[in-house]
Amino acid sequence: MVRLMLFAFVAHVVLAAIALISCLSADKADIRALPRFLWVPVILVPLVGPIAWFLAGRPVPAARPGTAGGRVADRRGPIAPDDNPEFLTSLASEQAKKDRELFERWEEDLRRREGEIRRRETDDPPVEEKRPEA
Repeated sequence: MVRLMLFAFVAHVVLAAIALISCLSADKADIRALPRFLWVPVILVPLVGPIAWFLAGRPVPAARPGTAGGRVADRRGPIAPDDNPEFLTSLASEQAKKDRELFERWEEDLRRREGEIRRRETDDPPVEEKRPEA
């Protein structure tokens, strides 16, 4: 009998801790049935409280797209940059703009160098080497 009571006590402490953490970390608007300040004492009722929280008070998890639930999760927080298509598009457009500017500078530099080479060829007549007479 003592073992059963000890097991029930440990089960209550573990379930109550998990339920309290879940209750206190849930968004206020997502908690069902009762307000949060009433759920906390209900959760402390041995074994029945945490089970009631998990069945009636806990927010319903949104199903992921493509799963059996079929509902699309409501995103409230920020989206990671590698998951945000707008951010990735902006990165690609910025990189394309930088690439175009770099290409234009290279072409301009190439034109300038070719012009310098042509001017040197037209301005300076070729110098003939004198051969020593033997």
